[in-house]
Amino acid sequence: MKTVVVVHTGPATVQPLKQQFQEILPDVRVVNIMDDSLLNDVMAAGHLTEAVSSRILSYMQQGESMGAVALLNACSSVGEAASAARSVIGVPIIKIDDTMTEHAITMGRRIGVVATVKTTLEPTVRLIRAKAETAGKEIEITEALAEGAFQALLDGKSEQHDEIVKRTIVGLADNVDVIVLAQVSMARLIPQLADLKVPVMSSPRSGVEAVRDALANMAIA
Repeated sequence: MKTVVVVHTGPATVQPLKQQFQEILPDVRVVNIMDDSLLNDVMAAGHLTEAVSSRILSYMQQGESMGAVALLNACSSVGEAASAARSVIGVPIIKIDDTMTEHAITMGRRIGVVATVKTTLEPTVRLIRAKAETAGKEIEITEALAEGAFQALLDGKSEQHDEIVKRTIVGLADNVDVIVLAQVSMARLIPQLADLKVPVMSSPRSGVEAVRDALANMAIA
């Protein structure tokens, strides 16, 4: 049985990704490494730090030493650290938001990005801009921070979190062609947004599908 190691920066991403793996890759052994100090330290500093990047690399190295055939980075706030780790890790590192952002730039010029954490919003916007530049596409990004939602989630007030995020998403809909949810923790809202006039994209499913595709490419090779 193949092993995939998922590196999490908090508990909110563990269950959503576990469900996706059960559906998409049920025959894969998934090992979760979760260190909630990572996101806390990024938020406290206001940006990705060298210390956090170093810990991300160490967890990726641990995952590789555990026999993982692929690694999944579950948090956009540390996505740039995961990208940097690719140069020294011998197995594929998939970033949870890579496929989502690639799809987003094909769906319209005006892209809305919603996050509940500022330190996730900024790297997601940078990633979308980089994908657009690589693809030769001109885009316009509108950022929206769902103030108070993340703290509500930490406080166990999931309904309050969902209401703040939904209000933020709806407020963007008239001004964009597609909306990107920058965090896995918001993905559960997708079924409640079916009537929105623009598509809303989340990363858990497409991220795990990217892992599936990476494994399939290994088999072909």
